[in-house]
Amino acid sequence: MRRLMFSNLSSTGILLLLLSILVSLVIHEMMHGYVAYWLGDDTAMEAGRLTFNPLKHIDPVTTVLLPAIMILVVHVPFLAAKPVPFNPSRVKYGEFGAALVGLAGPLTNLMLAILTAIFYQLFGAHIQSETGLLAVAIFAGVNVAMFVFNMIPFPPLDGSRVLYAFAPEPLQEAMQRIEAAGFTTTLIFIFMVFYLASGIIGNIEVGILNLLKVPIW
Repeated sequence: MRRLMFSNLSSTGILLLLLSILVSLVIHEMMHGYVAYWLGDDTAMEAGRLTFNPLKHIDPVTTVLLPAIMILVVHVPFLAAKPVPFNPSRVKYGEFGAALVGLAGPLTNLMLAILTAIFYQLFGAHIQSETGLLAVAIFAGVNVAMFVFNMIPFPPLDGSRVLYAFAPEPLQEAMQRIEAAGFTTTLIFIFMVFYLASGIIGNIEVGILNLLKVPIW
């Protein structure tokens, strides 16, 4: 699969990519909040985050500044929404409940990709336009990419919540220190992933897309 780069896209493709990312991010963040609410924590609901309104999920740094930097440096429109607040001490099942909240986002992206694949299997033969096929490919690709990347067990990515629930105490403490380091550490990690492990991650994404039998852009 070619990486979703602005330099490889037409203006229509760029619009489809941005819309796919925005829709996928909003639903991803909403589901974090809904699962936290189902598990007893209404922090996200009180913050107004259980909504499809994208303005509630946009962060000036990670949703605007970060993608601008990524596009300029590596030509990949990577961005993140404002994290949904939740209180781990208020969710049921302790660390395992927090892991479920973390899993909710990436599993939602995987489900969106699966639903896209089902739609394509049912109606793909009737899609005559190149734009329609491109929309299917981009939306499926974006959601698979979000699933794979967010499942990396590095704080504050969602996969770290799962690892934390099963990790021994020394590793939990190390993960807490990494997450406390904030945005700079996360940004450095993102660049390292793109330069050192993008091939591995890309192969995983292609494998999933092939299993789903959707067009790969």
